[in-house]
Amino acid sequence: MNGSADGKPAWWLRVLQFPVIRLALLGGVLLLMMGLGNGFISTLSGRPLAAAATAAGMAALAFGFYLAFVRVIERRRADELALPHLGRELGFGLLMGAGLYAFSVLILMGLGIYRIEGLNPWSFLLPAIAMALVSGIFEELLFRGALFRIVEESLGSWISLAVSSLVFGLVHLINPAATLTGALFISVEAGLLLAAAYMLTRRLWLSIGFHMAWNYTQSAIFSGIVSGNDSAPGLIRSSIEGPLALTGGSFGLEASLVAFMLCTATGVALLVAAVRRRNVVPPLWRRRGPGPE
Repeated sequence: MNGSADGKPAWWLRVLQFPVIRLALLGGVLLLMMGLGNGFISTLSGRPLAAAATAAGMAALAFGFYLAFVRVIERRRADELALPHLGRELGFGLLMGAGLYAFSVLILMGLGIYRIEGLNPWSFLLPAIAMALVSGIFEELLFRGALFRIVEESLGSWISLAVSSLVFGLVHLINPAATLTGALFISVEAGLLLAAAYMLTRRLWLSIGFHMAWNYTQSAIFSGIVSGNDSAPGLIRSSIEGPLALTGGSFGLEASLVAFMLCTATGVALLVAAVRRRNVVPPLWRRRGPGPE
């Protein structure tokens, strides 16, 4: 039996529904699955198609677990993964992520910092697919679907935006060539943009699309360093030389002022649109009615 005589959920379910418990369970399992996915991909580093298929399978398991958790523990529909909006919002996110990174590179090319030296075979486009799937899907389920959403329920959108953005940036410090500057830049430029994308649509597809496309374009096409990870050659053979503030150094373009300004400006624009749609949730102690429609 899942309920009591008075219609309330069973005591154990009420315990599991406590925000901190939900965050620990949902976030912990997603984090574990992401670690397993990265481990599988690492063992398949010489077989990019097998790695991509494995990443897709792990992503499907992550979606399945998220949906089951929301249905069984939270006792609601997972509207943040509503399928009718998938194509449009995911597609727009993919275009936005690829376009913003490409525009950042074009600015650096205009400044003479990024130089194209040639092209590699098209097969160099394949290895980054698995990385983009795992980072884009798992990190959005974890940081926006779990952390932002659950914190927002109690503390409201603004506190949740600050908390989720800071945590999202700081976890990148575990990457091999991470820098504190890069982590703080990601907190602002990416943490703000991705959370604002969720606030605007109240779904995860836009942020998933942006996240996947940004990472894939950065690595597979422009041979860039992704968030302080080890670099890998992509389609374009390139060299990047210039001031650290513009190149991002060992952390990659995400730690450059160019990407910071472009992504932060885009994030602010999305946030303004979310505010205009009245999609901002006040903290629990100031709430007098239902949340955003």
